[in-house]
Amino acid sequence: MAEISDGQLRWGILGTASISVEIIKAIQSSGCCKIGAIASRDLLKAKEWAKRHGIPLSFGSYDDLLRSGEVDLIYNPLPNSLHAEWTIKALETGHSVLCEKPLAANVQEALAIAEAAAKTGLHVAEAFMYRFHPQWTKVFDLLQRGVIGNITSLHSQFTFMLDDRSENPASKELAGGALMDVGCYCVNSSRLIAGCEPTWVSALERRTSVDDLMVCLLEFPNGILAHFETSIANYERHRVEIAGIEGSILLNKPWIPADEPANIMIYRQNSEPRKLIIPSANSYRLEIEEFVDVCNRKIQPRWPISDAVANMVVIDALYASARERRVIKLE
Repeated sequence: MAEISDGQLRWGILGTASISVEIIKAIQSSGCCKIGAIASRDLLKAKEWAKRHGIPLSFGSYDDLLRSGEVDLIYNPLPNSLHAEWTIKALETGHSVLCEKPLAANVQEALAIAEAAAKTGLHVAEAFMYRFHPQWTKVFDLLQRGVIGNITSLHSQFTFMLDDRSENPASKELAGGALMDVGCYCVNSSRLIAGCEPTWVSALERRTSVDDLMVCLLEFPNGILAHFETSIANYERHRVEIAGIEGSILLNKPWIPADEPANIMIYRQNSEPRKLIIPSANSYRLEIEEFVDVCNRKIQPRWPISDAVANMVVIDALYASARERRVIKLE
């Protein structure tokens, strides 16, 4: 690995997925790290992206970037079907990896990534940037203070209309589908709020080449029931509602509030609804900064790779439930 003159870890980006633009901006605004290189299977495209976004180096293959010695960390926004292959290759060449959600195409691949991370001693994180926004810190503060009493149920939605069916979310070969593309957020937030893993799951789907629409149920051992809807063929809706015995908390922008204020609505019986306004924050930058701090061994990860594997366990079980039209028990 080449010497780092200013002590800042250097990021390499695999591919030119549109989400990479947000990560590039986050890295460049963070002050704790910098962009080192970008790779594409098309060298001209890599060079174009490098010029457009102020990236020093470009490579015509992912392997060339990984073996260049010019980067320390890898961001992997490749299609879901390639997450495991290239995350493992990055680990084997000495790079910690921030991998886009979902971590892999299935739980077997997720376990292979976890094994490679353990073997190399390097850090892998699943890029659920929403968790880093301060609105979620406030939500958990409200829950800890018992503002709505004991939690009884969760309801979430993440749906949108995919106009171009040639894109990755509609590709079976690339491990697309509503649950993999955006429903994974609902799974992750339900597990996060419940504070444990579900014991039973069930799902119904409307399927074409992939699952276009899924409605899912999760039962947790602490009595919490979660229900969510996800779709790539539906009107766009973002929502999380947490219900308790004394009230509820509603987030209308739970996933991507980005650089604008977020609102938390609190409802309690015999009380006027209360709105909390959370100042704007860039979730991507906060995610990048925490990842770098973990890699620099300043802090421990809040969500280790075992959390990403557990998320894939639930996703696999939901697919099995929809396919087999039965309730699935998780061991």
